[in-house]
Order: sequence, then structure tokens, then C-alpha cells
Amino acid sequence: MIFRPGPKLSKAEAHSAAPAHAGLAPACGLRHAAIIMDGNGRWAARRNLPRFVGHKQGVEAVRTTVRAARDMGLEALTLYAFSSENWKRPEDEVSDLMGLLRHFIRADVDEFIANNVRLKIIGNYRVLAPDLVEMIDDIVERTAHNSGTTLVIALNYGAQDELVRATRALAAAAARGEVNADAIEAAHIDAMLDTSDLPPLDLLIRTSGEQRLSNFLLWQAAYAELYFTDTLWPDFDGNSLAEAFQSYATRERRFGGR
Repeated sequence: MIFRPGPKLSKAEAHSAAPAHAGLAPACGLRHAAIIMDGNGRWAARRNLPRFVGHKQGVEAVRTTVRAARDMGLEALTLYAFSSENWKRPEDEVSDLMGLLRHFIRADVDEFIANNVRLKIIGNYRVLAPDLVEMIDDIVERTAHNSGTTLVIALNYGAQDELVRATRALAAAAARGEVNADAIEAAHIDAMLDTSDLPPLDLLIRTSGEQRLSNFLLWQAAYAELYFTDTLWPDFDGNSLAEAFQSYATRERRFGGR
């Protein structure tokens, strides 16, 4: 695990916020957190249950975590829901995941609206089934003016693909004479990414004990803090999120300095 204690908050100060997590994110200096939600299959296997049950329980963990993030005052929460590599999974599992996505959108749109949550999608989701794309577009439009927590769902997302798309867009702009190729800087690339309207990524969390980025937010994670937990995603909850935030609060971010 990557833990670097630092002076932002003492551990005692961080944990003192644990009983009531309201406002914890800004107190920890956190604006944007992302989660690689891993471990649904293992959660089910340990209980001799079908993988679908693990994915279904994972959706409940999403609901719990999103509510907690909102209560903690987090500006943006990005969840890795379906990667561009997940198409390699068995067809029935992919179908189950898409069915759960449909159910999640239908069941939670009213809660998003009532709680001022904005939904944003990153990745090439338009290759999904037309009815699902229409459903996604509808909820994105209906929540577009909400000013509370932004819930970002990564669908058919891969960071390398995102960087390729950004590079092509910049190359096309240079060909049109809109930008000088020799003057392209990191800020130009950042502006072309799916996350260009979000705060910089502060914290990237991965569940289930795995310690890799799996082609998720590679550019954005350049100076993000990394937090790995053995907790399987279906068991992740508000207390788990608070523990990650409290760990972040004890670290010193140097951004390459001393």
C-alpha cells in the first residue's frame, strides 16, 4: 500500500471526524476522488453465489458510497464501472452488468435530482445499446444543472483510448491552424480529456487488495494519492470511504517538490 504520513492533519484530528462524516472531504482538503470498484466476483465466490449476485451487491455499494460522498461534501466522485477491456468477459456477464446499469439509472434518477447530484459519463458510452444510451443522455440532461456532488461514471472507458482521442483532437486543431504544435503544453492535453470540467484528481482508491491502475485515469492520476484496501467492493461503505479520506488527510502532497 502507498501511505505517506504528512502534516495536513494529524491522525487524531482526522479520526475525530469519523463519528459524523458531514463535511469530511473539504476538511481533508479533498475535492475529487476516484474508485476502481474491484472484488464483486470474489465476494460472490466466497459465499458460493453466482457472480451476478456480487455485481448486484456492488450496485448497492455504489448507492451507499455516493450518498456518503455527497454527505461528506465531495465535489466529484469518479467510479470505474465498465472498462473498454471488460468486453472480453463472458457475454452473459456483460449482459448482466448492462442490465444492472439500466436498473440503477431508472431507480436512482429521482434521488439524484432530489439531492442535487449531477451525473457525468466519461468514455465511449455511445457504443452501448441505443435504449441505454438514450436513458443515459436523459439523466445527464436532467441533472446537468445540479450543483452538488458530481457523480462521474466511467463507461466503456480506457485511459489510453482517452489520451489517443485527446491527441487526435489536438492534431486536428493544429492542422486547422488553431494551435501551434510547438506550443502544445500539458494544459492543452488536459483540456481535451473527458474530465476537463472536473477538479484535479486528489485521491484514487482501489478495493479488493489489487494494486494497479488498470488503464484508469492515467493522466489524471499523475500526482494523485493512491489508497489500496483489502475490502471487496460489495463491502465498501461510508465508513470505508471515510477511512480513505482520513488516510489522505495525513499525507503531504509535494507534486514533485521537497
